[in-house]
Amino acid sequence: MPLVTLLTALAIGVLSGVVAALCGVGGGVVMVPAFVSLLGLPQKVAVATSLAIIIPTALTATIQNARNDLVDWKFAAVTSISAATFAYFGAGWLKNMSNERLTQIFGVILIVFGVRMLLQGRS
Repeated sequence: MPLVTLLTALAIGVLSGVVAALCGVGGGVVMVPAFVSLLGLPQKVAVATSLAIIIPTALTATIQNARNDLVDWKFAAVTSISAATFAYFGAGWLKNMSNERLTQIFGVILIVFGVRMLLQGRS
């Protein structure tokens, strides 16, 4: 791996780790667009790579958050079962979708939730 690519990947990791810890988004909001635009990965590869990275990221942040008594384990248990189940199906759907369609879906989700969060933050 060329040094520039390695440094770019490290910088993406730093930013996504901070965003994941502060915003609870797993860092994928940072990683997927950065992998596509800065490293030239196809959307599908960026999504799959981001998910692989989220495992250790989420685990380490969860340990720290649990130590700080910030995790609601009842919600975590129920939501993790449904999220894991449907992530399995979503990963199957990923194979059949075009990179362009995935990029559009990702962008729309970011916009919808971003606008909603901005509006809620004002009230």
